[in-house]
Amino acid sequence: MSARSAAQAWESLFRAQVHLMRQFEAAKDFHPLTSREYDVLFTLSGSEAPMRLRDLNAHVLLSQPSLSRMVDRLAAAGLVQRSTADDDGRGVLVCLTGAGAQLQKEIGRRHVRSIAALVDPVLTEEEQAVLTTLTGKLKGAARGAAPRAARGTGEKER
Repeated sequence: MSARSAAQAWESLFRAQVHLMRQFEAAKDFHPLTSREYDVLFTLSGSEAPMRLRDLNAHVLLSQPSLSRMVDRLAAAGLVQRSTADDDGRGVLVCLTGAGAQLQKEIGRRHVRSIAALVDPVLTEEEQAVLTTLTGKLKGAARGAAPRAARGTGEKER
């Protein structure tokens, strides 16, 4: 393995994602939201309890200030509820409202149909499973990078 092959694999994965996202956006999959707003609703839909803003931030590709402003806009639209954490007066909790959950489901169904329309004709079910496994390995490696690096520094692993 080489840095060049790793870079080529990354570039291929990244460009495929960009190409597909452009297709989804052209098809207005996320309307009336942006893809990033939908990502926030989707992430919240997978949480059984309100999420701390900092935890939500770990799952989306936004800076903390941008996410905070987006949550404010989504709250003003009645799609999320923002509250203060009971155990920490500074912590912010975010959860979906009924309207937010309903909109997430509507957009999600439309988006899944678009995904299937673009992915199913070019990847077999087996290839899709392999892709899921490979991307899972990449996510796991990214999560595990800090603890592995900490081993050599005497820092405690979490």
